[in-house]
Amino acid sequence: MTEGAGIRAGDLPDDLTAAEAGMWQAFRNGSVYDLSSGDTVVDDPHGGHPWGPERTVRARIVCWLLLDGPPPLSGRVASLKLTGVQISGVLDLAGGTVAPYVELKGCRFEREVLLPEAHFQTLRMVDCSVPRLEAARVHTEGDLHLPRCRFHNGVRLTDAHIGTDLLLNQAIVYRDRSGRSIAADGMTVGQDLQAELLESHGELSLRSAKVGVSLSLRGARLANPYTRLALNAPQLTVGRTLYLTPAGVGGPWLSGTTPARGTRIQRFACQGGVRLDDGRFGDAVDLERARFTFTDDQELSLLRVQTPELRFLGEQPQRGKVVLSGARIVNLIDRSTSWPGPGNLHMGGFAYENLVPQGPFPLDARLDWVAAATPEYNPEPYERLATVLRNAGEDEDAREVLLAKQRRRRESLPVAAKVWGFVQDWTVAYGYRPGRAAVWMAVLWAASSLAFAHADHAPVNGNGHPPWSPALFALDLLLPVIDLGQAGQWQLHGGWQWLSVVLILLGWILATTVAAGATRLLRRG
Repeated sequence: MTEGAGIRAGDLPDDLTAAEAGMWQAFRNGSVYDLSSGDTVVDDPHGGHPWGPERTVRARIVCWLLLDGPPPLSGRVASLKLTGVQISGVLDLAGGTVAPYVELKGCRFEREVLLPEAHFQTLRMVDCSVPRLEAARVHTEGDLHLPRCRFHNGVRLTDAHIGTDLLLNQAIVYRDRSGRSIAADGMTVGQDLQAELLESHGELSLRSAKVGVSLSLRGARLANPYTRLALNAPQLTVGRTLYLTPAGVGGPWLSGTTPARGTRIQRFACQGGVRLDDGRFGDAVDLERARFTFTDDQELSLLRVQTPELRFLGEQPQRGKVVLSGARIVNLIDRSTSWPGPGNLHMGGFAYENLVPQGPFPLDARLDWVAAATPEYNPEPYERLATVLRNAGEDEDAREVLLAKQRRRRESLPVAAKVWGFVQDWTVAYGYRPGRAAVWMAVLWAASSLAFAHADHAPVNGNGHPPWSPALFALDLLLPVIDLGQAGQWQLHGGWQWLSVVLILLGWILATTVAAGATRLLRRG
């Protein structure tokens, strides 16, 4: 029988094998076609046990069913549901339109699966062994499910359009010739992209991808020892939250829920650089307990990321850098133990509005956090921290931050300016502790008043002068500009004259530092 004459009537083609004939009838009936043996070792599609011709169908016959198959039996809906079947040859549906529902479970493909520019309603491949999935620009009206599958030479979903959900939970993907495990640049997912407990051996590329709701990499393990990046996702857009958090392992558990007590937990772990530059996230970026393993030239890059909430609660990277330059965050939720050390944190232009520390995060540790981000003096991180603290009502802490900024600035100044900086610090703490000026003034006034009580004082004008008062004389010297009518009326000699000069200089220094501090305070307000 020719491939067309009796197909519309539902007749079996002449050249089908017994396995293919059974698949043909199951397709018309819309039922599951199960060729598994019942032995879990033999039926493992990823194992080495051979499957003979009794479990093998040709890819050409599968394509025939999906693209131009026979009509369904009366009262049935045609669909391809295969379990434990081996598919020989290249499954090539490139450019085709597949109307039937497709579900393949525990199947083994001998050659690659080619789906570029194909159109599906829903495609589910569960726990299948696939040499390679080539699906650039594939289009599904519903889901694309690939959980627990193993792809030995990568997956390509470049510019794919997934109508609802893309599932890659517990999939294992090895790199292709270009070094990528999953190449999904420009992909669009209508709802959720779930890749929980995914194992990626190579670069997971999601450049300019768009996910309508959430992107979950809970418990995923990404490793790329071959090139710089394990996750390359600049300009990624996620409608709600990106999860790089733990997942429960084993037993029944629901995606996205907190695992029950006693459930074994697998953290998100990444060996290789992460690039999320210019990403947009509608709710949050969650790094709860994430573990990053970098080389010295790798980094977690969040350049210019925008999100209402960043949960920076992972383990401290021992090497590599964390880059937040230009990022814009509303709530920064962090731990003091999550941030890298000096020289490995970059925060130039990092804007955040609220700090929500998890666990102890004293001000000294927060100042160390800023210092770690500024190997060379940069006032911006200090000013941002002070603004956030002041907006939260922590005015005293905000002043301490600005004082730390001045002390840090002093380190970069020439010697003369550095000395003047030490004077301002010792006297009035750069104006952020103005009460010190009154203390210094009181000490100097008391000491000089006692000293001048023993000084020889000849009147300048012998005919008319006020009574000698050591206290008023000392105060007149200490207060610049203000004239109390004492300093110009008495003449001292020798060491007393030098003491007068020192008091005048100290008075001017105190007044200048107070004025400089007041100017800073007014400018800050």
